[in-house]
Amino acid sequence: MKYFVSPYNQSVDLKFPENITVYDTTLRDGEQTPGVCLRTPEKLQIARKLDELGLHQIEAGFPVVSREEKRSVKAIADENLDAQILALSRTKKEDIDTAIDCDVDGIITFLGTSALHLKHKLNVTPEDALNICMNSIEHAKDHGLFVAFSAEDATRTDLDFLKNVYKKAEIYGADRVHIADTVGAISPQGMDYLVRELRKEIDIEIALHCHNDFGMAVSNCISGLLAGATAVSTTVNGIGERAGNTSLEELVMTLLLIYGVDLDYNIGVFYELSQMVEKLTNMKVPDNKPIVGKNVFRHESGIHVDAVIEEPLTYEPFLPELIGHQRRIVLGKHSGCRAVKAKLDECGIAVTKDELCKIVGMVKEKREEGKYINDNVFNDIVRSVRGPFEF
Repeated sequence: MKYFVSPYNQSVDLKFPENITVYDTTLRDGEQTPGVCLRTPEKLQIARKLDELGLHQIEAGFPVVSREEKRSVKAIADENLDAQILALSRTKKEDIDTAIDCDVDGIITFLGTSALHLKHKLNVTPEDALNICMNSIEHAKDHGLFVAFSAEDATRTDLDFLKNVYKKAEIYGADRVHIADTVGAISPQGMDYLVRELRKEIDIEIALHCHNDFGMAVSNCISGLLAGATAVSTTVNGIGERAGNTSLEELVMTLLLIYGVDLDYNIGVFYELSQMVEKLTNMKVPDNKPIVGKNVFRHESGIHVDAVIEEPLTYEPFLPELIGHQRRIVLGKHSGCRAVKAKLDECGIAVTKDELCKIVGMVKEKREEGKYINDNVFNDIVRSVRGPFEF
Protein backbone atom coordinates (compact mmCIF):
# COMPACT_ATOMS: atom_id res chain seq x y z
CA MET A 1 0.00 0.00 0.00
CA LYS A 2 1.11 3.55 -0.73
CA TYR A 3 -1.23 5.18 1.78
CA PHE A 4 -3.62 4.23 4.55
CA VAL A 5 -6.21 6.71 5.83
CA SER A 6 -9.27 6.22 7.98
CA PRO A 7 -11.82 3.86 6.39
CA TYR A 8 -14.55 5.90 8.06
CA ASN A 9 -13.92 8.65 5.51
CA GLN A 10 -15.78 6.56 2.97
CA SER A 11 -18.73 6.00 5.31
CA VAL A 12 -20.02 9.50 4.60
CA ASP A 13 -21.70 10.15 1.26
CA LEU A 14 -20.19 13.37 -0.07
CA LYS A 15 -20.60 14.87 -3.52
CA PHE A 16 -17.79 16.99 -4.90
CA PRO A 17 -18.03 18.79 -8.25
CA GLU A 18 -17.09 16.65 -11.24
CA ASN A 19 -14.53 19.23 -12.35
CA ILE A 20 -12.50 21.24 -9.86
CA THR A 21 -10.18 24.03 -11.05
CA VAL A 22 -7.14 24.93 -8.99
CA TYR A 23 -5.63 28.29 -9.81
CA ASP A 24 -2.39 28.93 -8.01
CA THR A 25 -1.46 32.43 -6.84
CA THR A 26 2.03 31.77 -5.44
CA LEU A 27 3.46 34.23 -7.97
CA ARG A 28 1.00 36.96 -6.97
CA ASP A 29 -0.55 36.61 -3.52
CA GLY A 30 2.36 34.45 -2.37
CA GLU A 31 4.79 37.15 -3.45
CA GLN A 32 2.81 39.68 -1.41
CA THR A 33 4.27 38.04 1.68
CA PRO A 34 6.20 40.83 3.42
CA GLY A 35 9.86 40.63 2.44
CA VAL A 36 9.37 38.43 -0.64
CA CYS A 37 10.38 39.71 -4.09
CA LEU A 38 10.67 37.38 -7.08
CA ARG A 39 12.51 38.38 -10.22
CA THR A 40 11.56 37.20 -13.69
CA PRO A 41 13.93 34.16 -13.84
CA GLU A 42 12.68 33.01 -10.44
CA LYS A 43 9.04 33.42 -11.39
CA LEU A 44 9.67 31.44 -14.56
CA GLN A 45 11.23 28.58 -12.58
CA ILE A 46 8.21 28.34 -10.32
CA ALA A 47 5.72 28.69 -13.19
CA ARG A 48 7.37 25.84 -15.10
CA LYS A 49 7.26 23.59 -12.05
CA LEU A 50 3.60 24.48 -11.39
CA ASP A 51 2.89 23.55 -15.00
CA GLU A 52 4.78 20.28 -14.57
CA LEU A 53 2.48 19.54 -11.63
CA GLY A 54 -0.44 19.94 -14.03
CA LEU A 55 -2.20 23.00 -12.65
CA HIS A 56 -5.17 24.37 -14.57
CA GLN A 57 -4.43 28.07 -14.10
CA ILE A 58 -1.47 30.11 -12.86
CA GLU A 59 -1.99 33.64 -11.57
CA ALA A 60 1.34 35.00 -12.78
CA GLY A 61 1.33 38.37 -11.06
CA PHE A 62 0.01 41.91 -10.86
CA PRO A 63 1.57 43.52 -13.98
CA VAL A 64 0.67 47.14 -13.24
CA VAL A 65 2.79 47.07 -10.07
CA SER A 66 6.15 47.62 -11.81
CA ARG A 67 8.03 47.24 -15.08
CA GLU A 68 9.76 44.12 -13.76
CA GLU A 69 6.42 42.61 -12.74
CA LYS A 70 5.00 43.27 -16.19
CA ARG A 71 8.08 41.64 -17.76
CA SER A 72 7.60 38.60 -15.52
CA VAL A 73 3.94 38.14 -16.40
CA LYS A 74 4.68 38.62 -20.10
CA ALA A 75 7.56 36.11 -19.96
CA ILE A 76 5.35 33.49 -18.31
CA ALA A 77 2.57 34.07 -20.84
CA ASP A 78 5.13 33.62 -23.63
CA GLU A 79 6.27 30.24 -22.25
CA ASN A 80 3.33 28.48 -23.92
CA LEU A 81 2.61 26.44 -20.81
CA ASP A 82 -0.33 24.08 -20.66
CA ALA A 83 -1.86 26.09 -17.81
CA GLN A 84 -3.94 29.17 -18.50
CA ILE A 85 -2.06 32.30 -17.42
CA LEU A 86 -4.00 34.90 -15.44
CA ALA A 87 -3.05 38.34 -14.16
CA LEU A 88 -4.50 40.38 -11.33
CA SER A 89 -6.07 43.73 -12.18
CA ARG A 90 -7.80 46.36 -10.17
CA THR A 91 -11.14 47.49 -11.55
CA LYS A 92 -9.33 50.07 -13.64
CA LYS A 93 -9.03 50.27 -17.41
CA GLU A 94 -5.28 50.93 -17.26
CA ASP A 95 -4.72 47.80 -15.16
CA ILE A 96 -6.68 45.66 -17.60
CA ASP A 97 -4.89 47.16 -20.59
CA THR A 98 -1.54 46.41 -18.96
CA ALA A 99 -2.61 42.78 -18.52
CA ILE A 100 -3.74 42.67 -22.16
CA ASP A 101 -0.28 43.90 -23.19
CA CYS A 102 1.18 40.85 -21.41
CA ASP A 103 -0.82 38.46 -23.64
CA VAL A 104 -2.38 36.66 -20.69
CA ASP A 105 -5.36 34.33 -21.13
CA GLY A 106 -7.43 36.11 -18.52
CA ILE A 107 -7.64 38.40 -15.54
CA ILE A 108 -8.85 38.37 -11.99
CA THR A 109 -10.25 41.81 -11.25
CA PHE A 110 -11.22 42.76 -7.73
CA LEU A 111 -12.89 45.35 -5.55
CA GLY A 112 -13.68 45.43 -1.84
CA THR A 113 -17.40 44.93 -1.26
CA SER A 114 -17.80 44.95 2.52
CA ALA A 115 -19.12 48.10 4.17
CA LEU A 116 -15.77 48.33 5.93
CA HIS A 117 -13.83 48.44 2.66
CA LEU A 118 -16.29 50.67 0.82
CA LYS A 119 -16.20 53.27 3.57
CA HIS A 120 -12.65 53.20 4.90
CA LYS A 121 -10.59 52.09 1.91
CA LEU A 122 -12.47 53.10 -1.22
CA ASN A 123 -14.69 55.96 -0.11
CA VAL A 124 -17.41 54.98 -2.60
CA THR A 125 -21.08 54.10 -2.30
CA PRO A 126 -22.32 50.58 -3.04
CA GLU A 127 -23.93 51.87 -6.22
CA ASP A 128 -20.67 53.44 -7.40
CA ALA A 129 -18.81 50.22 -6.60
CA LEU A 130 -21.25 48.25 -8.74
CA ASN A 131 -20.73 50.55 -11.70
CA ILE A 132 -16.96 50.45 -11.37
CA CYS A 133 -16.94 46.63 -11.30
CA MET A 134 -19.28 46.18 -14.26
CA ASN A 135 -17.41 48.67 -16.44
CA SER A 136 -14.19 46.74 -15.82
CA ILE A 137 -15.72 43.37 -16.55
CA GLU A 138 -17.23 44.72 -19.76
CA HIS A 139 -13.92 46.22 -20.89
CA ALA A 140 -12.04 42.96 -20.30
CA LYS A 141 -14.67 40.84 -22.03
CA ASP A 142 -14.58 43.19 -25.03
CA HIS A 143 -10.94 42.13 -25.43
CA GLY A 144 -11.71 38.40 -25.35
CA LEU A 145 -10.27 37.66 -21.92
CA PHE A 146 -11.32 35.04 -19.41
CA VAL A 147 -12.65 37.21 -16.58
CA ALA A 148 -13.00 36.35 -12.93
CA PHE A 149 -14.44 38.93 -10.58
CA SER A 150 -13.30 38.76 -6.98
CA ALA A 151 -15.28 40.44 -4.22
CA GLU A 152 -12.59 41.36 -1.72
CA ASP A 153 -13.72 40.78 1.87
CA ALA A 154 -16.71 38.86 0.52
CA THR A 155 -17.14 36.85 3.70
CA ARG A 156 -17.82 40.07 5.66
CA THR A 157 -20.05 41.61 3.00
CA ASP A 158 -23.81 42.05 3.31
CA LEU A 159 -25.35 38.99 1.65
CA ASP A 160 -27.96 40.83 -0.42
CA PHE A 161 -25.35 43.24 -1.78
CA LEU A 162 -22.95 40.38 -2.50
CA LYS A 163 -25.62 38.50 -4.41
CA ASN A 164 -26.39 41.63 -6.38
CA VAL A 165 -22.73 42.17 -7.29
CA TYR A 166 -22.25 38.59 -8.44
CA LYS A 167 -25.52 38.52 -10.41
CA LYS A 168 -24.53 41.70 -12.21
CA ALA A 169 -21.06 40.27 -12.87
CA GLU A 170 -22.70 37.24 -14.49
CA ILE A 171 -24.94 39.46 -16.63
CA TYR A 172 -21.92 41.48 -17.79
CA GLY A 173 -20.15 38.32 -18.91
CA ALA A 174 -17.85 37.31 -16.05
CA ASP A 175 -16.74 33.69 -16.37
CA ARG A 176 -16.29 33.16 -12.65
CA VAL A 177 -16.84 34.95 -9.36
CA HIS A 178 -14.51 34.65 -6.39
CA ILE A 179 -15.39 34.56 -2.72
CA ALA A 180 -12.39 36.21 -1.06
CA ASP A 181 -12.16 35.33 2.63
CA THR A 182 -9.70 38.18 2.92
CA VAL A 183 -8.90 37.89 6.62
CA GLY A 184 -9.69 34.20 7.02
CA ALA A 185 -12.67 34.98 9.22
CA ILE A 186 -15.32 32.53 8.05
CA SER A 187 -15.94 29.04 9.43
CA PRO A 188 -16.45 25.91 7.31
CA GLN A 189 -20.11 25.98 8.28
CA GLY A 190 -20.35 29.64 7.35
CA MET A 191 -18.72 28.91 3.98
CA ASP A 192 -21.18 26.12 3.35
CA TYR A 193 -24.10 28.49 4.01
CA LEU A 194 -22.64 31.31 1.91
CA VAL A 195 -21.91 29.19 -1.16
CA ARG A 196 -25.33 27.53 -1.04
CA GLU A 197 -27.02 30.93 -0.82
CA LEU A 198 -25.03 32.28 -3.75
CA ARG A 199 -25.61 29.15 -5.80
CA LYS A 200 -29.38 29.86 -5.60
CA GLU A 201 -28.81 33.14 -7.44
CA ILE A 202 -25.98 32.60 -9.93
CA ASP A 203 -25.13 29.96 -12.55
CA ILE A 204 -21.48 30.74 -13.33
CA GLU A 205 -18.50 29.22 -11.55
CA ILE A 206 -17.84 30.12 -7.92
CA ALA A 207 -14.24 30.12 -6.72
CA LEU A 208 -12.79 30.25 -3.21
CA HIS A 209 -9.86 32.43 -2.18
CA CYS A 210 -9.27 31.59 1.47
CA HIS A 211 -6.74 32.99 3.89
CA ASN A 212 -5.47 31.00 6.84
CA ASP A 213 -5.67 33.43 9.77
CA PHE A 214 -7.48 30.86 11.93
CA GLY A 215 -5.89 27.80 10.36
CA MET A 216 -9.08 26.87 8.49
CA ALA A 217 -8.25 27.71 4.87
CA VAL A 218 -8.18 24.12 3.61
CA SER A 219 -11.29 23.19 5.62
CA ASN A 220 -13.13 26.23 4.28
CA CYS A 221 -12.23 25.26 0.73
CA ILE A 222 -13.40 21.67 1.23
CA SER A 223 -16.65 22.95 2.70
CA GLY A 224 -17.14 25.41 -0.15
CA LEU A 225 -16.53 22.75 -2.80
CA LEU A 226 -19.09 20.45 -1.21
CA ALA A 227 -21.58 23.33 -1.22
CA GLY A 228 -21.22 24.00 -4.94
CA ALA A 229 -18.03 25.99 -5.59
CA THR A 230 -15.88 24.60 -8.40
CA ALA A 231 -12.55 26.45 -8.18
CA VAL A 232 -9.96 27.07 -5.48
CA SER A 233 -7.07 29.51 -5.09
CA THR A 234 -3.86 28.16 -3.54
CA THR A 235 -0.21 28.95 -2.89
CA VAL A 236 2.78 26.63 -2.58
CA ASN A 237 3.63 26.07 1.09
CA GLY A 238 0.59 28.21 1.94
CA ILE A 239 2.64 31.42 1.75
CA GLY A 240 0.98 34.81 1.55
CA GLU A 241 0.04 37.83 3.59
CA ARG A 242 -0.30 37.40 7.37
CA ALA A 243 -0.98 33.69 8.03
CA GLY A 244 -0.93 32.87 4.32
CA ASN A 245 -3.34 31.21 1.90
CA THR A 246 -4.77 27.78 1.22
CA SER A 247 -1.79 25.46 0.84
CA LEU A 248 -1.64 23.88 -2.62
CA GLU A 249 -0.07 20.64 -1.46
CA GLU A 250 -2.39 20.31 1.53
CA LEU A 251 -5.52 20.87 -0.55
CA VAL A 252 -4.55 18.50 -3.37
CA MET A 253 -3.38 15.68 -1.07
CA THR A 254 -6.41 16.08 1.19
CA LEU A 255 -8.75 15.82 -1.78
CA LEU A 256 -6.84 12.84 -3.15
CA LEU A 257 -6.20 10.74 -0.05
CA ILE A 258 -8.86 11.80 2.46
CA TYR A 259 -11.77 12.31 0.05
CA GLY A 260 -10.76 10.22 -2.96
CA VAL A 261 -10.94 13.13 -5.40
CA ASP A 262 -8.15 12.74 -7.96
CA LEU A 263 -7.30 15.92 -9.88
CA ASP A 264 -4.82 13.93 -11.99
CA TYR A 265 -1.82 15.99 -10.92
CA ASN A 266 1.80 14.93 -11.07
CA ILE A 267 2.06 14.87 -7.26
CA GLY A 268 5.57 13.42 -7.38
CA VAL A 269 6.94 16.96 -7.88
CA PHE A 270 5.35 18.41 -4.73
CA TYR A 271 8.42 18.22 -2.49
CA GLU A 272 10.72 19.61 -5.17
CA LEU A 273 8.26 22.44 -5.80
CA SER A 274 8.01 23.18 -2.10
CA GLN A 275 11.80 23.28 -1.74
CA MET A 276 12.12 25.53 -4.79
CA VAL A 277 9.61 28.05 -3.43
CA GLU A 278 11.25 27.93 0.01
CA LYS A 279 14.65 28.74 -1.52
CA LEU A 280 13.51 31.44 -3.97
CA THR A 281 11.28 33.26 -1.47
CA ASN A 282 13.55 32.72 1.55
CA MET A 283 10.38 31.64 3.39
CA LYS A 284 11.40 28.64 5.51
CA VAL A 285 8.97 25.74 5.49
CA PRO A 286 8.23 24.83 9.14
CA ASP A 287 9.54 21.37 10.02
CA ASN A 288 6.03 20.34 11.07
CA LYS A 289 4.32 21.75 7.96
CA PRO A 290 1.71 19.22 6.75
CA ILE A 291 2.61 17.19 3.66
CA VAL A 292 6.02 18.75 2.86
CA GLY A 293 7.56 19.52 6.27
CA LYS A 294 10.76 17.65 7.17
CA ASN A 295 9.24 16.13 10.30
CA VAL A 296 6.32 14.55 8.45
CA PHE A 297 8.61 11.64 7.58
CA ARG A 298 11.26 11.89 10.31
CA HIS A 299 11.10 9.51 13.26
CA GLU A 300 13.05 9.40 16.53
CA SER A 301 10.96 7.69 19.20
CA GLY A 302 12.11 4.10 19.63
CA ILE A 303 8.58 2.71 19.65
CA HIS A 304 7.74 4.56 16.44
CA VAL A 305 10.99 3.68 14.70
CA ASP A 306 10.60 -0.05 15.43
CA ALA A 307 7.16 -0.01 13.83
CA VAL A 308 8.13 2.21 10.88
CA ILE A 309 11.07 -0.02 9.97
CA GLU A 310 8.66 -2.96 9.90
CA GLU A 311 5.79 -1.12 8.16
CA PRO A 312 6.03 2.64 7.41
CA LEU A 313 2.25 3.16 7.34
CA THR A 314 2.05 2.44 11.07
CA TYR A 315 3.11 6.05 11.67
CA GLU A 316 2.72 7.64 8.24
CA PRO A 317 -0.58 8.23 6.42
CA PHE A 318 1.15 7.91 3.04
CA LEU A 319 4.59 7.00 1.75
CA PRO A 320 6.94 9.95 1.18
CA GLU A 321 7.85 8.74 -2.30
CA LEU A 322 4.37 9.71 -3.48
CA ILE A 323 5.35 13.40 -3.36
CA GLY A 324 9.09 13.05 -3.95
CA HIS A 325 9.90 13.27 -0.21
CA GLN A 326 11.94 10.75 1.77
CA ARG A 327 11.89 9.13 5.18
CA ARG A 328 14.63 9.69 7.71
CA ILE A 329 15.36 8.04 11.04
CA VAL A 330 16.67 10.65 13.48
CA LEU A 331 18.87 9.63 16.39
CA GLY A 332 18.37 11.28 19.76
CA LYS A 333 17.24 10.93 23.35
CA HIS A 334 14.27 8.74 22.42
CA SER A 335 16.16 6.37 20.13
CA GLY A 336 16.34 2.64 20.80
CA CYS A 337 18.58 -0.17 19.67
CA ARG A 338 16.71 -0.82 16.45
CA ALA A 339 17.04 2.76 15.24
CA VAL A 340 20.77 2.84 15.97
CA LYS A 341 21.26 -0.58 14.33
CA ALA A 342 19.41 0.66 11.24
CA LYS A 343 21.82 3.59 11.06
CA LEU A 344 24.82 1.27 11.48
CA ASP A 345 23.47 -1.05 8.78
CA GLU A 346 23.09 1.96 6.51
CA CYS A 347 26.80 2.68 7.05
CA GLY A 348 27.74 -1.00 6.55
CA ILE A 349 29.02 -1.43 10.13
CA ALA A 350 28.55 -4.63 12.14
CA VAL A 351 28.72 -4.39 15.95
CA THR A 352 28.26 -6.75 18.86
CA LYS A 353 25.24 -6.52 21.12
CA ASP A 354 27.35 -4.93 23.89
CA GLU A 355 28.78 -2.37 21.47
CA LEU A 356 25.30 -1.56 20.21
CA CYS A 357 24.07 -0.92 23.76
CA LYS A 358 27.04 1.37 24.45
CA ILE A 359 26.46 3.33 21.25
CA VAL A 360 22.76 3.75 22.11
CA GLY A 361 23.66 5.02 25.58
CA MET A 362 26.16 7.52 24.21
CA VAL A 363 23.68 8.77 21.58
CA LYS A 364 21.22 9.55 24.37
CA GLU A 365 23.87 11.23 26.52
CA LYS A 366 25.17 13.41 23.69
CA ARG A 367 21.66 14.55 22.79
CA GLU A 368 20.88 15.40 26.42
CA GLU A 369 24.07 17.47 26.46
CA GLY A 370 22.56 19.53 23.65
CA LYS A 371 24.41 18.00 20.70
CA TYR A 372 22.43 17.23 17.56
CA ILE A 373 23.29 13.70 16.41
CA ASN A 374 24.41 14.40 12.87
CA ASP A 375 26.63 12.02 10.88
CA ASN A 376 29.88 13.45 12.26
CA VAL A 377 28.77 13.15 15.89
CA PHE A 378 27.47 9.62 15.28
CA ASN A 379 30.73 8.60 13.60
CA ASP A 380 32.70 9.91 16.60
CA ILE A 381 30.49 7.92 18.96
CA VAL A 382 31.00 4.71 16.98
CA ARG A 383 34.76 5.24 16.83
CA SER A 384 34.89 5.82 20.58
CA VAL A 385 33.26 2.42 21.07
CA ARG A 386 34.86 0.48 18.20
CA GLY A 387 38.17 2.28 17.97
CA PRO A 388 39.51 3.63 14.64
CA PHE A 389 37.19 2.63 11.83
CA GLU A 390 36.77 3.60 8.19
CA PHE A 391 33.22 4.57 7.29
